[in-house]
Amino acid sequence: MADDIRVASLHVYPVKGCRGLSPASARLAITGLSTDGVGDREFMIVDRDGRFVTQRDFPRLALIDAVVVDGALVLSAPGCAPLSTPLAGKAANSRNVVVWSSEVRGFDAGDAAASWLSVWLASELRLVRFDRKTKRLCNPEYAGDSGAHTLFADSYPLLVIGEESLAELNERLAAAGHRALPMNRFRPCIVLSGLPPFAEDQVDTITIGDAVLKCVKPCVRCRVTTTDQATAEVGIEPLRTLGEFRMDARMGGVTFGMNAIVLAGDGSTLRAGAAATVDYRF
Repeated sequence: MADDIRVASLHVYPVKGCRGLSPASARLAITGLSTDGVGDREFMIVDRDGRFVTQRDFPRLALIDAVVVDGALVLSAPGCAPLSTPLAGKAANSRNVVVWSSEVRGFDAGDAAASWLSVWLASELRLVRFDRKTKRLCNPEYAGDSGAHTLFADSYPLLVIGEESLAELNERLAAAGHRALPMNRFRPCIVLSGLPPFAEDQVDTITIGDAVLKCVKPCVRCRVTTTDQATAEVGIEPLRTLGEFRMDARMGGVTFGMNAIVLAGDGSTLRAGAAATVDYRF
């Protein structure tokens, strides 16, 4: 076990697929982190059929900032006037929406939000907010009978990555003549420092104060990792390099980071810089 493992940074993505926030502290819930009263991936963009869209479909989502200001979700993008959507107030009736294989309920954020997104992305889209009266359970094959559930995240409440894992990947990229990549390519929730490279693969539980997190499944990486989060330009790295040493036949792709669920500490506060301890599976 490493002697000085810490929370290097925390990240919350109010709108699935858009830019994230990096608060100094965040509230922990069974469904993941939250800040300023908005949970991680509590909002999602859907097409006319109610099916989710992400940077896989629209890389320009990477250029949309989503922040909370004075009780409203504010979206902004280059060349566009900001859009403000109040978080409180009477909600519209929820509707069926689809994220991967899950059909859940979401509140439509209204025509102004739909118009703003549709113009920016040149497609008919709408913004929805997760209906917390419903639960979207995590896959019991990995989460067991924990009752773990999430909002609009791909599969699990948290994604954990070690700083040292990115450092090793960047060493390999540099050796091949490629530039280093920032952590935001991988859109983690919790970044740890002090672990050996890729040690998170073998971590069973992470304890941070009152919080206990359990790593349950490697994160299989998709082409979103090839999108520059500052410019929305799409390339080929890091998937090509990851494929040389991180192919996991059992998972069916290259992996980077671990999906995690919350075993204890619902309602606690996590802080960047906080000490953490880990227990391994072996």
